[in-house]
Amino acid sequence: MQPTKIVAVDQLRKTYSHWSRRKSREIHALRGVSLSAYAGEVFGLLGPNGAGKTTLIKILLGVVGPSGGTASLFSQSCGSRAASLRIGYLPESLRIDRHHTARSALKYYGRMSGMSESAIGRRSDELLELVGLRGRDRESVRRFSKGMYQRLGLAQALMHDPDLLVLDEPTDGLDPVGRSQVRGVLEFLRDSGKTIFLNSHILQEVELVCSRVAILAAGEIRGMGTISELARMHGEPKTRLDLVPGNSTDRHRDLAVELARCLEIDQTLIQTLPLPEMIRLELTTTRQAAIDRAIDLLRSWQYSIISLSVNRPSLEQTFLKLVDTAVPPDGEASVLAESIAADTQSIASSATVSTSAENSVT
Repeated sequence: MQPTKIVAVDQLRKTYSHWSRRKSREIHALRGVSLSAYAGEVFGLLGPNGAGKTTLIKILLGVVGPSGGTASLFSQSCGSRAASLRIGYLPESLRIDRHHTARSALKYYGRMSGMSESAIGRRSDELLELVGLRGRDRESVRRFSKGMYQRLGLAQALMHDPDLLVLDEPTDGLDPVGRSQVRGVLEFLRDSGKTIFLNSHILQEVELVCSRVAILAAGEIRGMGTISELARMHGEPKTRLDLVPGNSTDRHRDLAVELARCLEIDQTLIQTLPLPEMIRLELTTTRQAAIDRAIDLLRSWQYSIISLSVNRPSLEQTFLKLVDTAVPPDGEASVLAESIAADTQSIASSATVSTSAENSVT
């Protein structure tokens, strides 16, 4: 059965207008982006600075509108009340007033979500236990470490029990222990059926928790799929064998040619190792059928296999290969960053006014 599509983006475009010396210049943040995220998966959005990741997230949250194309959440327009009620969001730089404790902060966010006092109490207990802050819930957040602060941020995003979590750099700036703690919460949420849309530049974390990833560069999707699919499509996987010939022979080069012909590949790398009579063979394939044929051929030539290892490209290698040619025109990246920063500052100012008003009421 086809999984339910939660995030649907089709040919999405976003253009910012930048004024310089009385001239208007169009900056293309997104250039026809298409992607989908399905129920119960952790979807990772990767890209270098200026790739358009923040712009895409803002459109999904309904903070800014697209210049073209479509984007929807739960088959509802991004920014609609129906979609917004089902989203939890953790921004990259969450700010919680320093007079709050973890419990009072969750109460504040629960009220903003329209929850009753009894529901806020029950949910706070559950979430403080989940993120490991149960015994620290009445301490001032000013005493929290960055890891504790991020875990509290996850709790506030989960307060109204959303179906979709949008997380912007959730482990940025954390030490290995903090990253492990946040990763444990994400794995629990994934196993509980939550859909997580994760924006990060920490490739190791993405590799550990994400079901699928999209690599965004210069406003365009450069690759999308599981990590193994991306490695297979855009990398050069290799199989390495260390061998010892059964009889003294100098026919290693003949063997390399025969293997290349047998496996229908252009060439086979073969080198002599420091140990006497031992050689290393490297095949540009990880297909099991090809490896089986290679082993059969080696045995027929009376070679003994000492070791065999399959090396697939890492996510980092795939990422670097895909973004290497995706460079915006000169000056465009910096202008785009300025435009987004100005947009963000405007939104932050509005949020501050709203927050102050809420505080005065409560």
